[in-house]
Amino acid sequence: MTMSSTAVISNSLRTFAQISDGSNPLSVAPMMDRTDRHFRYFMRQITRRTRLYTEMITTGAILHGDRAKLLGFSPEEKPLVLQIGGDNPVELAECARVAAGLGYDQIDLNVGCPSDRVQNGNFGACLMAQPERVAKAVEAMQKAVNIPISVKHRIGIDDRDAYEDMANFVRIVSEAGCRQFSVHARKAWLQGLSPKENRDIPPLRYEDVHRLKQDFPHLFVQINGGFTSLEQARGQYEFVDAVMIGRAAYDNPYLFATADRDIYGEQTTPPTREQVAESMFDYCDRWTANGFKLHSITRHMLQLFTGVPGTKAWKRYLSENANRPGADSRVIAEALDRVRQYQTAQEIESDRLQMMSR
Repeated sequence: MTMSSTAVISNSLRTFAQISDGSNPLSVAPMMDRTDRHFRYFMRQITRRTRLYTEMITTGAILHGDRAKLLGFSPEEKPLVLQIGGDNPVELAECARVAAGLGYDQIDLNVGCPSDRVQNGNFGACLMAQPERVAKAVEAMQKAVNIPISVKHRIGIDDRDAYEDMANFVRIVSEAGCRQFSVHARKAWLQGLSPKENRDIPPLRYEDVHRLKQDFPHLFVQINGGFTSLEQARGQYEFVDAVMIGRAAYDNPYLFATADRDIYGEQTTPPTREQVAESMFDYCDRWTANGFKLHSITRHMLQLFTGVPGTKAWKRYLSENANRPGADSRVIAEALDRVRQYQTAQEIESDRLQMMSR
């Protein structure tokens, strides 16, 4: 274990007060059509400390689109990272200024997305073959703002997937001043696999990311790919500085309920699932009062009761009622009642079976 790793884990716990350089030991990964502002606000009701990311937003959208819609966020969502897709240093620098002016805590450059649309724009994973261009982009952004600039990338692309290829990429980009790298521990095939297949088919190579941290101990290295629990995350702190959890955070968001206590060392009691749902009432009512569809918020809440009795009743009621005209927090309250009714019925049935077996 390197001296840097030892300092980071500190008995597998790192307090939030110690995190003052823009880094963070646990993150929810940026995910298209998932990590919008409503999902992020929802996650903040579960964990106050875990670092959250926006969906990837292109430089063109930021420079020419509806910034309030694309970049707006609630103060409760912080610490918050804006992930940007682009390859033009001048445009990226201007986007960085916009982000810093809005109060984002960090800017992350996407060098990991393998979709055809992203490749056609010459950004995402294809930029791993152009480390000098990425270095210029990072340098331009760092000159433009004082908040941290990070890069999220793969361990390789196509046939450029040897460890030495990734190490060369990181070396060139870090020499331009980048100090934070989030590494998806799978390579990406730019042709032949869909973005979904690129998240599953290429094998995970955690050892390559561990080696990267050993070879670049002065850099902050975050590992991503395949993690589904905080226990798995804590097991990684021996080798890297941070862990990023993606799909599992969306499919089972409540797994983060103990993060503030178990990862950040806070003396806090995790919220119950019911408390998380109830904490969304006022937020939902503020948005629906302005004509916003409740479904656009509750779609991110469907998996709150994953793994516990009543989850089907919860998801069914929200799915069938959140799109109705006038739907507001009362729909969530009714869905909670369905969960309670189901759980009560299960308890009664369990008691009956126990009595019969005596």
